Amino acid sequence: MTIIDTPAAPAARRAAPAPAPQRRAHPRLSAGRPFVYLIALAAAASYVVPLYFLVNTALKTSDGFLADPTGVTRTLAFDNFVKAWEQGNFGVYFVNSLLYTLIAATISTVGTLLLAFPVARGYLRGSRRFWPAVFVVSLFLPNALTAQFQLMLKLGLYDNRLGYILLMSGTMGVGPLLVMGYLRSLPKELDEAAAIDGCGYFRYLFTFVAPLIRPVLVTVFVLHAIGTWNDIVLATIYLADPAKWPVTVGLFSFKGQYSSDWALLSAAVLLVAMPLVLLFAWLQKYLVSGITQGALKS
Repeated sequence: MTIIDTPAAPAARRAAPAPAPQRRAHPRLSAGRPFVYLIALAAAASYVVPLYFLVNTALKTSDGFLADPTGVTRTLAFDNFVKAWEQGNFGVYFVNSLLYTLIAATISTVGTLLLAFPVARGYLRGSRRFWPAVFVVSLFLPNALTAQFQLMLKLGLYDNRLGYILLMSGTMGVGPLLVMGYLRSLPKELDEAAAIDGCGYFRYLFTFVAPLIRPVLVTVFVLHAIGTWNDIVLATIYLADPAKWPVTVGLFSFKGQYSSDWALLSAAVLLVAMPLVLLFAWLQKYLVSGITQGALKS
């Protein structure tokens, strides 16, 4: 007996695709998941709870804070922010902080790129071990205030805006390590092609490389801007003229000899922190991308 294949016969004989096997979570991983959530909740609470007390205190009146320091506020004293702005002279101090932060963060970011690029490409001797070790060790070195103070005096930069800006822009922190990790993901053939086409070193660096690594450069800028904006120690030491103080030094005006107005101080702290919060919200996608990719790429 002969079996004749019809056009539908080959399709009928085709085996039906087997269902994809479902991956089951490992029992040990499933058992450890509640601990992960507990750690995440504890980490979130360590940030949210202090912020709650700060906002809660800022919305209290002075009498309300003395009557119940930790209780939930029954008033919404938004005028505390107006009083804090006027008492702290924040109008002048905010301009100073904005000037210091923008210039110092820009200089530091450009310096980080100029330093990290030849190290990441291996154009300097010791690029594999020496320079990365120097960057790591510099993160843990203490600040030599005595030698630094004497240097500022001899250079005539004490109580000088330019001296303070140069001082704040001289620290690069973790920036070179992030930029080096990001640069290693770019093919080195780009450098060779630019050299063949006659593109200059600095033109290539700022016209081609900088746009390609924009997320990590924004990350470095934001991290340094946060450090400069929040600085209070160096500003107190090197800026004697109150007209040159940054906004953080203005917080001292809310501290009395025997007592402090904690409601106004909390409102002032929120005013100081608000520009950084807005900056982070605006550049959040670049910040997260720059940190993760710069740390993981090799």
